[in-house]
Amino acid sequence: MIKVCHMASSHYPEDVRIFHKECKSLSKAGFDVYLVEVGDTYDKDGVHIIGIGKQSESRLDVMTKDTKKVYEKALAVDADIYHFHEPALLPYGLKLKRRGKIVVFDSHEHTAEALKEKTYIPLHTIVQKLYAAYQRYACKRFDAVVTATPNVTEYFKSFSKRVIDAMNYPILEDYDPLIQRQNCTLAYAGGMNEQWNILHIVNALPQIPEAKFILCSKGGGSYLEKTKHSPGWGQVDHRGQVPHKEVKDILASSSVGMALLSPGPNTDYQNGNMANTKIFEEMMVGVPVICTNFNRWMEFVEKEKCGICVNPHDEEAIAAALKYLFTHKSEAEAMGKAGRKLIETRFNWGNEERKLIALYQELSKMVQTRK
Repeated sequence: MIKVCHMASSHYPEDVRIFHKECKSLSKAGFDVYLVEVGDTYDKDGVHIIGIGKQSESRLDVMTKDTKKVYEKALAVDADIYHFHEPALLPYGLKLKRRGKIVVFDSHEHTAEALKEKTYIPLHTIVQKLYAAYQRYACKRFDAVVTATPNVTEYFKSFSKRVIDAMNYPILEDYDPLIQRQNCTLAYAGGMNEQWNILHIVNALPQIPEAKFILCSKGGGSYLEKTKHSPGWGQVDHRGQVPHKEVKDILASSSVGMALLSPGPNTDYQNGNMANTKIFEEMMVGVPVICTNFNRWMEFVEKEKCGICVNPHDEEAIAAALKYLFTHKSEAEAMGKAGRKLIETRFNWGNEERKLIALYQELSKMVQTRK
């Protein structure tokens, strides 16, 4: 049996993409799967999880001490194939290559582009150029790169020998199509930050006095405090962090799901990416979406009529979209059903799983050739 070891130093334990999608899929396909990550050691769903203990508190320690712990525990597994999930592990990927291992880098986002926005990093422009050059150097030597969105796939194909995209689409789950929808209710579950334009959503609410915004989001710091001073905050039901099962039920019982992500380097600017799961999770439970007017999103949201695309910074447009969906209930219901159908046929992990397994079958032949 081919032994596979996934490595993650800064993701939460049992990350959805890493554990629930990739590791469990590979285990079901007959691979002996290990996952070295933050937390405890135990076996679950056919995956051997090896914990490094509690994650370090400082960002620097996560990138240095925790990555070293992950590497040392992963090396002890003596796997045939190593698959790592963070840029901070790139040096250890090269170390594994020097030991003759087959190595896969999973680029969840376009880090080389995203660094352009990290203005808090000293000399961030120089850091970005150095990182891009180092990533290119390393990935030329790795056996494969896995990405989660088309523009990142094309980027890596320009210098990596074997690249596949395993889109971060949701694992298809059932939902109750007869669930009682709450009138004039919009919902969002995710990060509380400017990137997701929560303040713009809240600012739009006073134009629709009957609207209620269920906000499932932890943290937020100064951005949350700023949002609380908006006139629309009185219409917000802020529930903090909510378990995944409850999030699904909250979204399913709402009138509208919100996915207003700002354009930037990591979204391929106005083109948009396909790695953000919020829009797909909302479509999966059969609610219409109000989402950013990214080119890639508009191609299916508008064509298949499963929601409304708007400028995420335009509060008037946000309010108008909400009013339309609240007052055109039969059309909103049809949009929700259209979105659910797209998830069932196109945008689900089952389709992406096949690509990942095909890659591993190819890599397995390389392992067997070497033995």
